[in-house]
Amino acid sequence: MPAFSLFLTSTIVATFLLAGIVKGVTGMGLPTLAMGLLGTVMPPVTAASLLIVPSFVTNVWQLFAGPSFASTLRRLWLMMAGIVIGTVAGSRLLASDNVKWTTAGLGAALIVHATYSLLARQPAVPARAERWSSAVVGFLTGLVTGGTGVFVVPAVPYIQALGLSRDDLIQALGLSFTVSTIALALGLASHGAFEVGHLAMSLLAVLPALLGMWLGQVLRQKINAATFRRWFLAFLILLGLELLLRPFVA
Repeated sequence: MPAFSLFLTSTIVATFLLAGIVKGVTGMGLPTLAMGLLGTVMPPVTAASLLIVPSFVTNVWQLFAGPSFASTLRRLWLMMAGIVIGTVAGSRLLASDNVKWTTAGLGAALIVHATYSLLARQPAVPARAERWSSAVVGFLTGLVTGGTGVFVVPAVPYIQALGLSRDDLIQALGLSFTVSTIALALGLASHGAFEVGHLAMSLLAVLPALLGMWLGQVLRQKINAATFRRWFLAFLILLGLELLLRPFVA
């Protein structure tokens, strides 16, 4: 990839600032929004590479801010194993030169996630089904992550369906996103798609992401977080439609 221009660097900084604000207000959304916005100006594989460091830093922060990392890992380790296996397997698509299908897939993943989050009723996972369903959901999440760089489908609705307390839920999401980030980095590296130049720009993106998270936490005290989340999801649907249709109308 050619050197990052001033315009592209400014776009990356602005994107991670906005994505950090969303995460600060809603507790999630940084990787999803960053992938969606960056996917409009660069191939998804490049966007995914830039996502690695800021996603890892912000999600580790979320993970270890929770009440019990050990118990969360014991409960969800099969899901995490599935995420790693699925992501490494699926990253072959993201690392390929088929930008048309990876861009369309990214758009489809954003639409599915946002539409489900807006319209679906919260399901519940029976305790007797949790063990095997965790592994299946983890593997499917990994395939989507590896193919599109989006971590949330179907992991987020599944974790929300486990009936966790608010603090445990936030920690479980942090665990899922952290493992997904590490697995994505491994998958891209295994296919030669993680370049040193991308790593340097990914490191640069950490500062605006953390600043955005702080601003989002301040903003959360002043606005209705539920309303903000609905508008954010509606925006994701529009962004997803643009990405989904772009390869076929360009």
